[in-house]
Amino acid sequence: MSPAHVVEDGVVSISGERVTAVSGLAEWAARHEKSDLPAPVGTVLPGLVDIHNHGGAGCRFDTVDHEQAAGAAAYHRSRGTTTVLAGIVTAAAQDMVSQVGALRELAQDGVIGGIHAEGPFLSGARCGAQDPRYLVDPDPRLARRLVEAGGGHLRVMTMAPERTGFAAVAGMLADHGVTVSLGHSDAEFAVFREALSPTGIARSVTHLGNGMPPLHHRAAGPVGAALAAAARGFATVELIGDGVHTDAGFGAMVFAAARERVALVTDAMQAAGMPDGRYRLGPQEVTVSAGVARVASGSIAGGTSDLLRCLAWAVRECGVPLADAVRAATLTPALTAGLTDVGDLRSGGYADLVVVDDELRLRQVMRRGRWLR
Repeated sequence: MSPAHVVEDGVVSISGERVTAVSGLAEWAARHEKSDLPAPVGTVLPGLVDIHNHGGAGCRFDTVDHEQAAGAAAYHRSRGTTTVLAGIVTAAAQDMVSQVGALRELAQDGVIGGIHAEGPFLSGARCGAQDPRYLVDPDPRLARRLVEAGGGHLRVMTMAPERTGFAAVAGMLADHGVTVSLGHSDAEFAVFREALSPTGIARSVTHLGNGMPPLHHRAAGPVGAALAAAARGFATVELIGDGVHTDAGFGAMVFAAARERVALVTDAMQAAGMPDGRYRLGPQEVTVSAGVARVASGSIAGGTSDLLRCLAWAVRECGVPLADAVRAATLTPALTAGLTDVGDLRSGGYADLVVVDDELRLRQVMRRGRWLR
């Protein structure tokens, strides 16, 4: 099952790193009369794509240590996320530039799909787990340094549209192929709506419902503006599907309103796949208790889930059709980040796939035509 193909009894043909065909079993058998039928393996999905992820398995992406970042990517690959954007958070300017430069090398080697800079041009009123000491108004010079350090691999940057200088910096980022995502914002409905309009610059919303005022019937705010824009096809909304950052009712509403413009994400941090304890997110210490990560202020500090579990949450808890949940964890995030060869099972695309059972439990993972498990 993929956004391009829903085949009840199908075969995925692969040569090297690429998919060569997706066909029904009868069609495949007619073309290969002298070959034995392939053995059934389970439900085959495209490799999952997580565009908002800060780490896992005790490893972090907000680092200049290649082994640390590669370890985080390897953990999520082992859980079915074959493409991940390495997320960094607000920190001292030079630290962020150095982290982007180090992650660029991993992107060039294909270890990660690119970089998501969450900050530092965010609202202090809605900073969440972002370190408020380093939040600044959009700065063209710093933004350019980050773009240049990324060498074309800075894919997404989260910004608050109400901060002074937003339009100029967001326009420069868009001109360099960076998806501008609105988040950690205290903006009113009209400001958010304008940034997401057809004549605006932003095309995505970071972890909808988190890091912004709650939806209210007399103050729709960023959530209302984001859902209206997504419903009209102007923007994609990220949804953290771990059952902690949002509940199932909110998830059901988001899918009903935004439909094909939902991108399931984990917002995973260092503690994903690890026991409760103390970890770090950017410059701040994080305490994980009962699987929930928080900084000292009490704000949730990223997630501890993996993307396949988020997909299963959308299906089981939110009542989302499997095909819609699969799209939200594959093609929609890929397109949002400007990734063209992943997120679907189609001829010419990378042979990234996940095999699950009827309960959406992981059986096998293939990346670039090679089985990982």
